[in-house]
Amino acid sequence: MSTPEKDRPWVMRTYAGHSTAEASNELYRTNLAKGQTGLSVAFDLPTQTGYDPDSPLARGEVGKVGVPVPHLGEMRKLFDQIPLTGMNTSMTINATAMWLLAMYQVAAEEQNPDLSPTEVAHQLAGTTQNDIIKEYLSRGTYVFPPEHSLRLISDMIAYTVHQIPKWNPINICSYHLQEAGATPKQELAYALCTAIAVLDAVRDAGQIDEADFEKVVGRISFFVNAGVRFVEETCKMRAFVELWDEITRERYGVTDPKMRRFRYGVQVNSLGLTEAQPENNVQRIVLEMLGVTLSKDARARAVQLPAWNEALGLPRPWDQQWSLRFQQVLAFESDLLEYDDIFNGSHVIEAKVAELVAGAREEMDRVQAMGGAIAAVESGYMKEALVSAHAERRGRIESGDEIIVGVNKFTTTEQSPLTADLDGAIQTADPEAERAAIASVEAWKAQRDDNAVAEALARLAADAKSDVNLMDATLACARAGATTGEWAGTLREVFGEFRAPTGVAGAVGVADAGAELSAVRDRVQATGEELGGRLRLLVGKPGLDGHSNGAEQVAVRARDAGFEVIYQGIRLTPEQIVAAAVAEDVHCVGLSILSGSHMELVPAVLDGLREAGLDDVPVIVGGIIPDTDGKALLGQGVAAVYTPKDFGLTGIMDGIVDVIRKANGLA
Repeated sequence: MSTPEKDRPWVMRTYAGHSTAEASNELYRTNLAKGQTGLSVAFDLPTQTGYDPDSPLARGEVGKVGVPVPHLGEMRKLFDQIPLTGMNTSMTINATAMWLLAMYQVAAEEQNPDLSPTEVAHQLAGTTQNDIIKEYLSRGTYVFPPEHSLRLISDMIAYTVHQIPKWNPINICSYHLQEAGATPKQELAYALCTAIAVLDAVRDAGQIDEADFEKVVGRISFFVNAGVRFVEETCKMRAFVELWDEITRERYGVTDPKMRRFRYGVQVNSLGLTEAQPENNVQRIVLEMLGVTLSKDARARAVQLPAWNEALGLPRPWDQQWSLRFQQVLAFESDLLEYDDIFNGSHVIEAKVAELVAGAREEMDRVQAMGGAIAAVESGYMKEALVSAHAERRGRIESGDEIIVGVNKFTTTEQSPLTADLDGAIQTADPEAERAAIASVEAWKAQRDDNAVAEALARLAADAKSDVNLMDATLACARAGATTGEWAGTLREVFGEFRAPTGVAGAVGVADAGAELSAVRDRVQATGEELGGRLRLLVGKPGLDGHSNGAEQVAVRARDAGFEVIYQGIRLTPEQIVAAAVAEDVHCVGLSILSGSHMELVPAVLDGLREAGLDDVPVIVGGIIPDTDGKALLGQGVAAVYTPKDFGLTGIMDGIVDVIRKANGLA
């Protein structure tokens, strides 16, 4: 029997990077040897937000959620022995995307001294995420105000279309919208409105001839989330294909079907993975992968899967290998790639796709009527909609209307051999990474030509004040030896910074959530009366971690429980949090940290409160905190530690009342 000819499989990646460039390079080369067909680089938060490792804001964050790349020397190390002209590299980088692409291009030039820079650039293939709008809404690694961020994006697009034609200069990213609470219709609408905002900005900037605009549209790619409801996710992807074809044809007049193709990569839902019974995450990941691979007409072009233990901490190389094997078994052992689209003609699929398309169009029309995605960000509309949708889902989970196996149902369990040794079940970040990165920057600055750097940065500032494309000046900074912090700092001085709306004030919570919340409200009110006023809770996000979903949901539920809530958004120093606690005379400080920097930042807040004479104000901490670290924090004076297994927000509110009463000597 003859075997049907198979389609080529998607690009297989794992999202990786940690500690140092040398350690990450070793991991990349190992993963490529295991059959991975592309790289997906995770950068640490200082690199993503434009700070050098020696910045006070980088304290505790260096090398934690990715690799630090503060200068060209570290970019060289990151890709040592990896030929960049033959690699497909995805870089999850947004506010500083132009800078990282410039260093990547220069590193590739250095690898190929026999080729001209133009010849090298034409061989580079990959993607920079570079979607700043979703950063304002969900992930929080923005730097500059929206109009200047769009300018950087449109400059990059104009440059790459001509100079790096195989590069995807932007991934319109709906991934984090889903994790921030977006329904499928919201995910479709907000991602496509973002794409419209970007394409309109590129068109209006006048850097692309009308004849070349089809090429711009053809290089736009998307980065999508896939949840465990894989039938709905399959339909969502087919809806994306239909809507994108319509938008590119009708709004932008693209006639070439290849240029209208919906091209996307995917990482399946990481924040949906559970700390409780984490072995269940294996089947969740596989089901989520099916949602973006089963439908040939809407199949992902690249897939990267999280590891089963991401809710516990940093995955080990073996854990990443396991996730890579999920993809390889599906692509090479199953018959999936031998058939045309298996859903064509299904009335069930067609009806669901039509429903999603109609709902997404309605929401897109609402956003466009406001003035588009940027206006909907600045007004707070989209953020409030996401926070409200997330609060609604949290309410369904807590009530049991939405079942999470092992979390709110079927919780009886045998001891898992995978987590018998919790400390051994994850990889710990290198405690020397920050020191090594600071030393690297010092050594780099000592050997470079400071006059050349100053001249390059002055040119960058001058070009930023004009309408000149900033890519050439950025490449000059990379070649001269500027650092990530210097490039971003120069543009901060010209463009200024931005603080996005938190979405908490206008979000709809669960004000009528029944007897449990009513009982907590009574306790909050009674305790406030005993202490002489309304209970005040400060929710703080110290460090550079911008994943604010948890903090926002705590703030909304605390407000609904009767607390006066002080929440000032993301990216605060410990000193700023202490100052707010003093100014607001709070009864409790709640810290949310998901970046792994809790052992550095929480003690800094505790010390600051003691120095301010507020050592009687209890501090609670929530985040992805390994058990050993949680015990250590309790030993240092933290009143309570909450992790993803503590999903009941109303129960957490009750616990906060207990903590406040204990701190104030109340029975």
